[in-house]
Amino acid sequence: MARVVERPAEPDRAGAEAPLQRAAPEEADVELREWLDSLEYVIRRGGPERVEAILSRLRARAAQAGVVEVAPFVTPYVNTIPAEAEPPYPGDKELERRIEAVVRWNAAAMVVRANRRSEGIGGHLATYQSAAVLYEVGFHHFFRGPKDGFPGDQVFFQGHAAPGMYARAFVEGRLEEAQLENFRRELAEGGGLSSYPHPWLMPRFWQFPTVSMGLGPLMAIHQARFNRYLEHRGLADTKGVRVWAFLGDGEVDEPEALAAIRLAAREGLDNLTFVVNCNLQRLDGPVRGNGKIVQELEAFFRGAGWNVVKVLWSSDWDPIFARDETGALVERLGRAVDGELQKCAAEGGAYMREHLFDSPELARLVENLSDEELARLRPGGVDPDKVYAAYRAAVETKGRPTVVLAQTVKGYGLPGGAARNIAHELKTMTDEELLEFRARFGVPIGEAEAREARFVRLPDGSPEMAYLRERRAALGGHLPERRPEAPRLAMPDDAPFREFAAGSERPVSTTMALVRLLTNLLRDKEIGPRIVPIIPDEARTFGMESLFRLVGIYSPVGQLYEPVDARTLLPYREAKDGQILEEGINEAGSLASFIAAGTSGYTHGVTMVPFFWFYSMFGLQRVGDLAWAAAEMRAKGFLIGGLSGRTQLAGEGLQHQDGHSHLLALPIPNLLAYDPAYAYEIAVIVRDGLRRMFVEGEPVFYYLTVGNETYPQPPMPKGVEEGIVRGLYLFRPGEGRRRPRVRLFGSGAILNEVVRAQELLAESFGVAADVFSVTSYKLLHRDAMEVEHWNRHHPGEAPRRPYLREVLGDDPAPVVAASDYVRALPDSIARWLPGRLHSLGTDGFGRSESREMLRDFFEVDAKHIAWTALVALAEEGRLPAEKLEGARAKLGVRAKPLAVNV
Repeated sequence: MARVVERPAEPDRAGAEAPLQRAAPEEADVELREWLDSLEYVIRRGGPERVEAILSRLRARAAQAGVVEVAPFVTPYVNTIPAEAEPPYPGDKELERRIEAVVRWNAAAMVVRANRRSEGIGGHLATYQSAAVLYEVGFHHFFRGPKDGFPGDQVFFQGHAAPGMYARAFVEGRLEEAQLENFRRELAEGGGLSSYPHPWLMPRFWQFPTVSMGLGPLMAIHQARFNRYLEHRGLADTKGVRVWAFLGDGEVDEPEALAAIRLAAREGLDNLTFVVNCNLQRLDGPVRGNGKIVQELEAFFRGAGWNVVKVLWSSDWDPIFARDETGALVERLGRAVDGELQKCAAEGGAYMREHLFDSPELARLVENLSDEELARLRPGGVDPDKVYAAYRAAVETKGRPTVVLAQTVKGYGLPGGAARNIAHELKTMTDEELLEFRARFGVPIGEAEAREARFVRLPDGSPEMAYLRERRAALGGHLPERRPEAPRLAMPDDAPFREFAAGSERPVSTTMALVRLLTNLLRDKEIGPRIVPIIPDEARTFGMESLFRLVGIYSPVGQLYEPVDARTLLPYREAKDGQILEEGINEAGSLASFIAAGTSGYTHGVTMVPFFWFYSMFGLQRVGDLAWAAAEMRAKGFLIGGLSGRTQLAGEGLQHQDGHSHLLALPIPNLLAYDPAYAYEIAVIVRDGLRRMFVEGEPVFYYLTVGNETYPQPPMPKGVEEGIVRGLYLFRPGEGRRRPRVRLFGSGAILNEVVRAQELLAESFGVAADVFSVTSYKLLHRDAMEVEHWNRHHPGEAPRRPYLREVLGDDPAPVVAASDYVRALPDSIARWLPGRLHSLGTDGFGRSESREMLRDFFEVDAKHIAWTALVALAEEGRLPAEKLEGARAKLGVRAKPLAVNV
């Protein structure tokens, strides 16, 4: 039976070693001393690498003997890098301190002035003040800007720290004072600054939107991974590009924040550094008042395989630790929960002496310090020496990513706000508080100007300005900075699209048609290498396994095994230069990869064409926040919602059947959403998308839904290309001019039900129905809104007509619209139609059933479409009402509760 023993190590909250058990005290002491002496010898003679090699062998032998090791994933609550191991600081710390003081001041003044001018406009004082040193050390010594073809480092700035980035850009001369005056007032005369990092609003400045908590870390990991992908595929030299992600310790509670850290370690992303601002507070109070967030995160990251560097205590603490010969202080700090540490930072020296240094042994360590000196003991995250040492260790670490856990104080230096639970809500300061802040950091500004929170510039020719410019020049240029335009691609010729216009008598699904088109595009010599297929472990479901052989699955190590299907026609093939990003069951990570690929033209100057293919129910509904981020980053590419529609996916049931993703696509301004019915529609849409996004450079991206229902694909009618891309065209006109007329709208696979309804109406009831294919309700809605807006503001001019009225004319014939989605989708265009709209849709929960039964249940099959058309005609007096009962019986329609209520 295996024996479980714990290695001597601290418990989760303590800094002391766990006692050895099951041995007499004298024997244990001798045994321990022998082991420690041997360890010291190896450390001196062989160094850390030799120590790790021996420990690895010892662990393996212990496992063979049945000893199950419980490995410690936390280290004592001290800095990872000892003081004696710190590298010398390379910069002029006094000049950097003066620059930091001015940036701190301007960041605070910006928020104060905004709220004095417009009370409640918001902004955050505390976050940047806690993180200023973390950023300034980076700007002076690590963050490389774009220069001479080098794209620069990619920095995901913590969203609430945005005022600090604006303040630095102002000091550098990149922003004007008028812009700082209009912080959070973007519609003011002369323009302003966005509240947070928003690339859509400031396309030459911000690269990544990060203030939707948790998305920044996730996107940063997949960005670092995509940088390697580009390098391994020979498309870009990204070896020197480092990704930095700054996040708060409270932010890590968002599931997305830590969701991908295993991928980063698994793929050895040593081009990635996380910096966690551990100020121990979230918006309302402590992050872990009764625990230790730093230790929790250390265990999490270390367990996932990251290099962890803790920066907890400043150089002020080094002499105290040097006097701690017994380890009593380390043990006490390990026991102190975060709520205690926060209160020590808030209450000052006397409180610290009483409650932290609370034993005679601990009191002796600080007996030479006054209460004021105790209060000035800084955390490690505000000490440039400690931060520099951590960053240097991060960039020198090979084979794995690094996380820097930097302990700071929320609202550091803010009078009356530092370490208080109200810190996050601080928006302004009184005159006296501004003067105190000025004195605390030595800001070069007069008293009158300080009371007004005036901005401070460094004079040209000053040592500070010269130093700042020299450091940024040495690192390549300014950050943040974004390339506003992505390089254009050449349009592929007609060959990949040509076959789809002819149609197919053989039953084919729209999924199969799009896979065929994607395969054609991948084989194109020009655009093929730029395509990035992204699949969350559903390639076989979508019939895409042929791509494994064609272009391979990306793996940074290639394929270290022979797959079980190696001798089949379609083996599972991984390759270092593979083109497919096979993300596993991970829609969020897949969309983060889509963003990295879709913005590659901006970040690297290498335009890529991502196709992210997913189960439509688990797309926008699950990762809508990331889709919004993609939109504002001007990401380009195709989102493909497979197995779409509430009734097309037979048997799967409620949680798989998508009847509302097109409704979720409506609010995203630059997402063009289509629900094509036929292969030729798909070909026209994809070709138009390639032209608009990658040839003409429009900042849009596409959402297409496709299904797995097979049916014959009709040939493309002549002259319908414009209607396909604009959202509506006449697919099949009704016959008979004198008959009662109705218009039938269909989308996706339900268009086939509409065509059958047309036949029923003509053959059984003498009703002529024109069938229209609606490829995009969103585009029809957008076009009608734009026309309506123009007409409202030009009352003296001839009114314009929305596109759908150009197609339909003024005939008030009733319209019956049926789709596999909720009725709100066709209802969105109702008021612009010339006749009354009767919408049919799949509102309600899905069911596990056949397509036939599902369409009957939701009343979107041919008989219900025909019945609705007859009722609509009767209501308008175009059909005798007495004929309805006979029609109901003939069609087999029965009254039943609305599906949404069942």
